[in-house]
Amino acid sequence: MYIDDIRWYVCSAGWRNWVFVEVETDTGLVGVGEATIEGRELTIQGHLADLRRVLVGTDALNISGLRQRLTRDPFWVGGYVAGSGLAGIEIALWDILGKHVGVPVWQLLGGRLRDSVPAYANGWYFGASTVPEWVERAGQVVEHGFRALKFDPFGRAGLAPTGDEVDLAMEIIGAVRAAVGPRVDLLIEGHGRFGVHGALTIARRLAPFGCMFFEEPLPPGNPDALLHVARQAPLPIAAGERAFSRQDARRLLELGAVHVLQPDVIHAGGIAETRDIAALAESWNVTIAPHNPNGAVATAATLMIDATVPNFLIQEMLEPWDVPWRHLVVRGCPAVLDGRLAIPTAPGLGVALDHQEIQRHPYEPVDLSFWSAESVMETIDLRPS
Repeated sequence: MYIDDIRWYVCSAGWRNWVFVEVETDTGLVGVGEATIEGRELTIQGHLADLRRVLVGTDALNISGLRQRLTRDPFWVGGYVAGSGLAGIEIALWDILGKHVGVPVWQLLGGRLRDSVPAYANGWYFGASTVPEWVERAGQVVEHGFRALKFDPFGRAGLAPTGDEVDLAMEIIGAVRAAVGPRVDLLIEGHGRFGVHGALTIARRLAPFGCMFFEEPLPPGNPDALLHVARQAPLPIAAGERAFSRQDARRLLELGAVHVLQPDVIHAGGIAETRDIAALAESWNVTIAPHNPNGAVATAATLMIDATVPNFLIQEMLEPWDVPWRHLVVRGCPAVLDGRLAIPTAPGLGVALDHQEIQRHPYEPVDLSFWSAESVMETIDLRPS
């Protein structure tokens, strides 16, 4: 069975665009993948065009061979663009293989350890501007059945957050904790923007709230600095969504700079590489909480990893705080129910693209910003309609 064509579709999703991939074989069997990079949709389309030229005519069932061809043979390898292009195609090939033999992808990976996974809510707070609004939104998260919620309460704070900025963040966190009670987990997002001193100041102020973790307190790329924070912080440190390979993840793990690793199935290069990263984390007794602000194809692929690795902790989800056409453009992906996601049981990933629905939501240029005047956290309201 050979790759006959590779196609991609860009679909508006509000504050970003999804990039879906289809790989068609000479037998007519089609696999679905995703290569979303927020704000870099034109870049990834060009990269996919380069990969299409290389891969059409190659064996569609030889996933290991394709990975080697794209990660060893080229002179330029690595990074989020290369990883996302590889992932879009590699995920689709796993989907093809599962459909070919009639089993879900998790069966190809050795079988599942769990039939559903807990999820935490993200995106629910976008557009909240006052403490009462944060409290109201947090209550809605719990009403949806979630028992964990993540949020960034730091506004436009930068490398050196001011005392007023930190005080307001703590007021928001305290109000949310009081509203949801002690049995709901709080996960605090830093979006990789504080310096060491600011991160440690915040981490120490977070201690009384019993948070599950403090995510990306520092800009990525300096694991030694993150280790400095992790050693002194009174709560677990999470990071790794911008670690694009086993090599990137290994440095974080061998230093002990993270307590929870957050690989992204797209940017890390697909299902196989993400499982390898999870296995590497397991060897350091570190759990994984996969990063996933992406579309429903990425969710289905991530669930195949969640089902099969022993060190899975919790899964990030923006649903239902996402555009209402999320489950219309991708059919078959499970929705969050009572704070959990069921592991798909259909052959392959269990999902399919609706091309007509995708055409109803064409690409819209948008840049991803979290703490400028154009921050999606301030300008986008993701409350379910």
